[in-house]
Amino acid sequence: MRSTADVVICGAGIAGAAAAYHLAVRHRIPRVVIIDERDPLTLTSDKGTQAYRNWWPGPDDTMLRLVSRSIDLLEDSAAECGNTFRMSRRGYVFATADQSQAARLLETAKSVSEHGMGSVRVHPGPDPYRPAQAEGYADQPVGADLLTGDEVHRIYPYLAPDTIAALHIRRAGWVNAVALGSWFLKQAIAAGATFTRGRVTQINATGGQIRDVQLGSGDTISTDRFVIAAGPGLPDVAALLELELPVFHELHAKMTLRDPLGVVRRDAPFLIWTDPTRIDWSEGDRQELEANPRAARLVGTLPGGVHVRPVDLVHGDELYLIWTFETERKAFAWPPSFDPHYGEVVLRGCVRMVPGLAAYVGQQQAGFVDGGYYCKTPENRPLIGPLPVRGAFVLGALSGMGVMSAHASAELLAAHVTGDRLPTYAKWFLPSRYDDPEYQALVDKWGPLVGQL
Repeated sequence: MRSTADVVICGAGIAGAAAAYHLAVRHRIPRVVIIDERDPLTLTSDKGTQAYRNWWPGPDDTMLRLVSRSIDLLEDSAAECGNTFRMSRRGYVFATADQSQAARLLETAKSVSEHGMGSVRVHPGPDPYRPAQAEGYADQPVGADLLTGDEVHRIYPYLAPDTIAALHIRRAGWVNAVALGSWFLKQAIAAGATFTRGRVTQINATGGQIRDVQLGSGDTISTDRFVIAAGPGLPDVAALLELELPVFHELHAKMTLRDPLGVVRRDAPFLIWTDPTRIDWSEGDRQELEANPRAARLVGTLPGGVHVRPVDLVHGDELYLIWTFETERKAFAWPPSFDPHYGEVVLRGCVRMVPGLAAYVGQQQAGFVDGGYYCKTPENRPLIGPLPVRGAFVLGALSGMGVMSAHASAELLAAHVTGDRLPTYAKWFLPSRYDDPEYQALVDKWGPLVGQL
């Protein structure tokens, strides 16, 4: 069967759903077709922490501007739909027991403030600290608050007793990513977009121009505009156009843990321990790990960054636990396979920050591990814009920032597709940016962990 579309989007994750929304709703393109071989929002969009932040320590203000714009759009959409995707503004809290780390947090906060995050306040100080509200996103402070000394334990009594400072990033929180993506798709379909379950197997680009897209079913869709928003499937779809994009994959896990004891308050913000951590294994566990070449590293000092947050705002008893201590490049394979030690390691790491979680150590049935792939560029910035084949565009390599950046990234993608006015930051996300030797030198200097917590 042959049909016709004004734009075909390959991928129905959060990026593809947002792209469909901006093209069909905001730009009123009548025939937008979204194609995915899976149900929407089931590959990686529902596997992360679903959080957002305007905390981007550099190397410049590029990512802060993109994500701040995305947060603006998220707030607009939340107001429009009655906050059906449960946008909160609890914030991120970076905690430390290291005096030098506390000084670095303050220095970094001042730097991000200069990029546009908002002002930095220190407590105790002249201004009273304003705790975040448990639900909702409106009428909240911006910038950041650094709590020191007794102020930390007064506000966050469940943190480790030796915590000396906590930096609270205020324009941050989380959403329900599936509800957000579903809202994007519902609005797009109401505006005339359609979803097709299928796999793109061939792209005809005769004469260097997109002509049509063929599916595994044998159906063909005639179109002159094609958007790759395939998440970790980006390299495979680009290969159909004989393009090799500068991306790679990292596999990241998280643990969902039940907290029936209420160790972490249900109104807690997103908690992050900044200090390197060494797990206090028993002698038997240590010897067993050291005897396993793939697990021996777990007995040493692991990098900071354990994360904890309540899953469903003030309801339920689940927590997300995350520790990104593995950043090796991985080939995309589905379903993914996770380190069998991850659940125990992340829980024990979180005990360093929230000692009360020790009550769950050894209770393997208390939680489960899942996760997904970060599709990343060499400097960990998205690819958004036209590809070398006329009519082909990419919205990808959103790495671990897909939910928080998708709204503005899709807005930017739609501007490219429709020839609309581009924001000044658009050039920093073009796939062609790597053709500039000076930029490539910066990429080599920055590395792939920029902006990754």
